[in-house]
Amino acid sequence: MKKNDDKLVKEILDDFKDRAEKRKSFDMIWKMNMNFLMGNQYCNVGYGGNIEESERQFFWQEREVFNHIAPLFDIRYAKLSKVKPDISIIPSTNDERDKQSAKVCKKIYQSVKNKLNLDCITNKAIKWAEVCGTVFYKIGWNSEKGIIVGKDEKGQSLRSGDIEISVVSPFEIYPDSTVCESLEECQSLIHAKAYSVEQIKQMYGVEVEGKKVNTFSLDSTNESIGGLGFNGTVPKIIESNKSNSAIVVERYCRPTVDFPNGRLSIVAGDRLVYDGELPYKIGKDGERDFPFVRQTCSEEPGCFWGTSVIERLIPVQRAYNAIKNRKHEFVNRLSMGVLSVEDGSVDLDNLEDEGLCPGKVLVYRQGANAPKFLDGESLPSGIENEEEKLLEEFTKISGVSETLGTDYASANISGVALELMISQDEIRLNATSESIKIATKEIASIILKLYKQFALFPRLAKIIGENGEIEMFYFSSSDISSDDIILEAQNDNLNSISQKREMIFKLLENGILENDDGKLSNRMKCKVLEMLGMGVWENAQDLNELHIKKASNENLKMLDGVVCKSLEIDDHKLHINEHIAFMLGQDYEIQKQKNEKLEEIFLNHIKSHKQQIGG
Repeated sequence: MKKNDDKLVKEILDDFKDRAEKRKSFDMIWKMNMNFLMGNQYCNVGYGGNIEESERQFFWQEREVFNHIAPLFDIRYAKLSKVKPDISIIPSTNDERDKQSAKVCKKIYQSVKNKLNLDCITNKAIKWAEVCGTVFYKIGWNSEKGIIVGKDEKGQSLRSGDIEISVVSPFEIYPDSTVCESLEECQSLIHAKAYSVEQIKQMYGVEVEGKKVNTFSLDSTNESIGGLGFNGTVPKIIESNKSNSAIVVERYCRPTVDFPNGRLSIVAGDRLVYDGELPYKIGKDGERDFPFVRQTCSEEPGCFWGTSVIERLIPVQRAYNAIKNRKHEFVNRLSMGVLSVEDGSVDLDNLEDEGLCPGKVLVYRQGANAPKFLDGESLPSGIENEEEKLLEEFTKISGVSETLGTDYASANISGVALELMISQDEIRLNATSESIKIATKEIASIILKLYKQFALFPRLAKIIGENGEIEMFYFSSSDISSDDIILEAQNDNLNSISQKREMIFKLLENGILENDDGKLSNRMKCKVLEMLGMGVWENAQDLNELHIKKASNENLKMLDGVVCKSLEIDDHKLHINEHIAFMLGQDYEIQKQKNEKLEEIFLNHIKSHKQQIGG
């Protein structure tokens, strides 16, 4: 057995090294992107495959960095971070029970979203996707999370377990082929990450030999940045060694004939810590699949890795730095001047150190020509034109423009034209925002499938709405009957508060939100106040919604044979309508065949409501 384990470990580590070698060119691209974003823009990929700093050619050479990539990155991130789509769950059938199950599934997702702060996780993933072009979410089940449900034989606490979501950078993912265009096309996937030996012992209960592992860290460079007579400092990404650590390699393989449930093998250092089937039934039709979701900045046809906008901006940024620095060198020549000196006429050492400062007494050899400045030339107009064209290229390539930084009042641009310009910016980001929405949909589906697999006992969850209302509910795996998810319609152009308020006022003016009697219902009033940012005044809740919830709960109880009584506080007309609608459903008809007294229970309950209203 030990021999077989060693053979498998060697096979996995060799496979990992082979994939790392094939992915090396993409690593260089991602490192260059990160360096240019941080401002280290005088670097290149050397012959050895490492990032190397380029030196000055002359001591007087201007080497300033005029970073336009960073603000464009900030603008794109600010726009993309507003893309937070809501989901809806489609019921499996039209039965009332399945409809209630779909509502519970949506509440489960909202509860996980609030508990794990999924918005912050998504924002972190957006940053990685914008820099490297690709990012991954890892969704799994952590049995050490959740509430304590008992004790094991050793007296240690047993927990209920819960969802765990983390962002995985592309540096940690190694597909079996870079020509696969999606995760679905990959037959195997490796996730490799460096951990300290203490962390490995805590996670897997084994001791491994600690070594120095290559990682990325921040450093500063000041050798090649700056102008004439001074140096600048910018951060840069470098490779460093993390001591007393080891790499944990997780290899995921899809189901095959030999392994019908797939295969997961985990190697920590040089030891095999797990070898078995894929743990999660998160694929189609309950199949086991990879616990990863892929998100990209821009899809690259025929390639697993997406493309970052920074990668496209690097040539423009280099050209812009060159133009600006050449202008500054020209200004230096004009301000400091270039002296013409006859050989042997003056003390050159003194003239080089002090120059022609104001009030200087210049002594030169009798009979020689006095030193003089050479005539300066004017700056060529082509340099100015090239600078403007490069600034336009930044906008075209990045897909965003600094709309808010322009004085449109002085430019005499109408509001309609301004709205069209803003809309164009949103459209150019559509491909990236669609990737975020698709990733959100896949994450929601995996969350529900994991709870369906592991939430065998009732669990308590809560939802906190925007108005501060807290709703507690119990659920278990039996309550999850559908994971068919759709994204709710969302207009990303209406994300600003002012635009939302303007749209609400227009709807109110046109009477679209009013009832047939021309008045706003209490529920709509509360919703309008909430959308205007005023919250729900006096924490008022819509009584109609509360009565409908109560009637729905009574339907489920009576379906299980429980006799419910009508109360004086009930809105009897609403209750009667809800009970009749439930009896007309298919779920009721199926249960009616199993329980002959079911119809009598429902009719007696409806009759009690009618008696209370004198009907």
